[in-house]
Order: sequence, then structure tokens, then C-alpha cells
Amino acid sequence: MRTIGLTGGIGAGKDAVAEFLRRRGAAIIDADEISHSLLVPGHPALELLVQEFGPRVFLADGAIDRVRLARLIFSNPESRRRLNKITHPAIIAEAFRRLEQLRASPVPPAIAIVVAPLFFEAHMESMVEKIIVVVADDETRLHRLQARDGLNETEIRARFAAQLSPEVQKQRAHWVIDNSGSLEETERQVEKIWKELQGE
Repeated sequence: MRTIGLTGGIGAGKDAVAEFLRRRGAAIIDADEISHSLLVPGHPALELLVQEFGPRVFLADGAIDRVRLARLIFSNPESRRRLNKITHPAIIAEAFRRLEQLRASPVPPAIAIVVAPLFFEAHMESMVEKIIVVVADDETRLHRLQARDGLNETEIRARFAAQLSPEVQKQRAHWVIDNSGSLEETERQVEKIWKELQGE
């Protein structure tokens, strides 16, 4: 089973690329999905968040107030560092567990894709053989996030600044997919990479 990383800046279109790869038979391990599954009442990571940030980032029912937490971490680099210190180890451990589970299955997939927005920042390179980076121009990303999340430009720029720049990500990638255009154009790029992966 081959393991490939997939990352890119917020709003670049990682989810669309992951879906194209899923349709072609890849198993997808999504760090965002893992994060949501871990940060639930009773999980040690959530208990650490309570200790670190107190009740201000929680709703009345004990669930995380993700909007308030996002505002906090994207406006305060130190808070973001503290959050990542709690969540990254738990996410990486669960991603490794899922990869091993796939490898041990009776019919492992030929290719497993680990999708993570902070792939490089979390030092996840050792988990995979090669990395795909998805990019899109800033204006395209801006419009997507305004439409998807209802964020204003200042909030979006803060999220851009919290990640490695696309130029730095591209330098560390084995493949780069430009998702600034149509989905058809993006899928053609995915298909080319998929054929390369099968041929190697």
C-alpha cells in the first residue's frame, strides 16, 4: 500500500481533490475529520483543551464552540501554538492507527491518502512517501471562503497567514495541483497524478 500526503492552504480545494482520488479507489484519511472525532467529551485531548483554555471555548452542552475557538487561535499565534501542541500528537497517532488498520486489512487499498491542512507544520512528512499540494490564487480562495464560511476578508487573511505560504508548500511537494480554474481542469490534473502513481 502506497501512502501519499495531500495538503494545501485553506480554500485551495483539498476536499475536491480528495474526492476525485476517492472515486479512483484511494482510501482517504482526513485529519480534519479525525480532529472532530477526537474533540468530544471524554477524550483526553478535549480534557487538555479545558485545562488550557478554560470554559470560554465551550458551549453550554460541553461541546467545543468552534467559531469562538477559531477566532481565538487565528487572532493569537500563542493560542494557536498551544492548541496545535494538544491536537497534533493525537491526530497523528490516530492517522497512523488508521494507516496500520488499512495495511492489515484482507485487501489493502493500493493507495492511501492522508489529507491534512497543516501537513508540513505538524511534521507529518514521515507518514507518507510523496506529497500532493493543492494551490489556488488568493482571490479565488478568498471568494470560496466568503461563500462557504461567511468570513470577512480580515478573518480570511488571518487564516492565510497562519499557514505556510503556497510558495513554500510547492517547494516541498512532489506534485502541485492548481485548483484556480474549473473542477474539470482540476480532475484532469488528478487523473495525470493517479496514472503516475499506478505506473510507479
